[in-house]
Amino acid sequence: MNVIVERIADFLQKFQPFSYLSFDQLKDVAASIKVINLDKNQVLFKINDSLHDSFYAVASGTVNLSVISDAEETLLNKCLPGDVFGLRPFFAKNNYMMTAKAREESVVYAIPISVFRPFVAQNSEVLNFLLESFAHNSNDPKDHENKGKLLSDNVIISTQQSEIQYLQTLTYNKTPLKVSSSTEVSEIAQMMTDNLINSVFVTDNIYPIGIITDTDFRAKIATGRYPITTTAEKIMSSPVITVTENVSLAEAQLLMLKNNVSHLCVTVDGSEKSEIKGVISEHDLIVAQASNPGVLIKEIKRSKNALDLKLIRNKLSEIIQTSISKNIPLTHIFNIAGEINLAIVKRSIELSILEFGSPPARFAFLCIGSQGRKEQLLLTDQDNILVFEDVATENYRAVKDYFVKLAKMATITLEQVGYTSCPNGHISSNILWCKSLTDWTKQYENWMNTPGEISNEISSIFFDYEIAFGEPKIEEAITNVIFKNIKKQRLFFDYLGNDAIRKPAPLSFFKKFNVEEEGINKDKFDIKTRAIMPLVDGARLFTISNNIKGINNTHMRFKQLAIADPKHAEIYLNCADAFLTLSKYRTLEGLRNDNSGQYITLEELSKTDREILKNALAAMKELEELIKDSFQLTQFS
Repeated sequence: MNVIVERIADFLQKFQPFSYLSFDQLKDVAASIKVINLDKNQVLFKINDSLHDSFYAVASGTVNLSVISDAEETLLNKCLPGDVFGLRPFFAKNNYMMTAKAREESVVYAIPISVFRPFVAQNSEVLNFLLESFAHNSNDPKDHENKGKLLSDNVIISTQQSEIQYLQTLTYNKTPLKVSSSTEVSEIAQMMTDNLINSVFVTDNIYPIGIITDTDFRAKIATGRYPITTTAEKIMSSPVITVTENVSLAEAQLLMLKNNVSHLCVTVDGSEKSEIKGVISEHDLIVAQASNPGVLIKEIKRSKNALDLKLIRNKLSEIIQTSISKNIPLTHIFNIAGEINLAIVKRSIELSILEFGSPPARFAFLCIGSQGRKEQLLLTDQDNILVFEDVATENYRAVKDYFVKLAKMATITLEQVGYTSCPNGHISSNILWCKSLTDWTKQYENWMNTPGEISNEISSIFFDYEIAFGEPKIEEAITNVIFKNIKKQRLFFDYLGNDAIRKPAPLSFFKKFNVEEEGINKDKFDIKTRAIMPLVDGARLFTISNNIKGINNTHMRFKQLAIADPKHAEIYLNCADAFLTLSKYRTLEGLRNDNSGQYITLEELSKTDREILKNALAAMKELEELIKDSFQLTQFS
């Protein structure tokens, strides 16, 4: 027996989080492990099964984790030897959200949570790893960087490990029950029953000194350890774990797990020496998880029409607003919103395919502009193109007709969700922007070889794109065309450079905001055209000219440019910060007025806010000078 235990411990110590434990600790764990042999296609647990008292590590073979979407099984992960899965019992009380099924004959270790939990509570590295991994999901089974790491049994939307948890909001009871230490338990039980609440705080003056929950009644009263006439101080659990009012879901989960408690006390300053403001229960965490971005993705996949998608998009607006109010980094919000927007676009195309039947050729539906840069936090207009693979000449017309119809239905669905059509007609249902790969190749080459020609006017947003649906190799082909042509196209950069600096100036000579002089937006500041777009254009120009592929987001472009061109790193980093600042003010304006946020009412800003805006605009001047120094801007001046 000892030989088997040591063999299991020796295997586990090669992988996180077990590598954080000593060998003796691992032997204690291994002694309690149950070895399970799975036949090919045997299910270990399935969606909606009650949670097991163990989590699992693959010893040999392969275990697939999958979900059901639109009556189809979707594979999310392949768990190979060393991978750990089935973590839900650590963090939630609701049932499994995935199915775990052996792809081949496999052996898994069932590790009792009761045995492993003490090591989690005592070892911060194990705890942090588990918590981060619960929100992480590697979509690539050959991802060696994540090999042997824990795999999520949550459905999530990106590989950003902590974003999802930190973007979730917590709704909790803000009128908790409070009693003194001398209150009789019988009275407390009646209070909890009358109010349908499973906890009560014991206070000294206004400060929390203990908590009584249903668990205390079961363990201390129902067992006869204390009579029903005893007082609160005899059965309360103490000390109380306290948190601030703006605690995030991730922090709340971590504290509950670390301290092995089911309730947290919300106080004014987060300490036990301040007034009680509310109580957070494990149930509150489960409710919060039900409205997280990952769950929104699942709802999108199940949506049947535009109304379903519109309701989900409204939830995204709530997440964005709450996240900004909690000072969540805007970079995280961009990532989450970008993925959800893309998922909505993808679903609109899937619904169109269900209507028109299978496509006659492979294709790629690309979002361009702000959606393509994953910078669309507000419900602004949609910009997209459709590229289908080359087909025989005699089939071209029929194939194009299909995709124009498909695009028209998809874009109408998106309009009904709230994404209005691009006023410039940059939309895939326009026959100009729905064509074959060869035609698109010629289009991009013409834009780059003869920029600015009236007959072939360029729109620079076509160089910001992200695939929402279809064949990734088609998107890759477009990228290759662009970067194949950049080395010999100084004229192209001349055009883009002039385009970047010709926007109307944001500030006057006397450093005052240049506002609109007439029209419905008179006396308002156009933060999009005068401030944000010059940064977007500059980032695109320098990214393409520096041969940087695969990065479309403006903030990330500037960050990458600071690495690629360290001589001008300070300018790029200032621009990156400026872009986030300006985007935040635009988003707040849009959320406040339920519009695009393009025009800022300066009088509604505080003096401090106006100064912050002016300081952000200073970075634009530096960028403009760098453009003038780096490119020959004579042809289109």
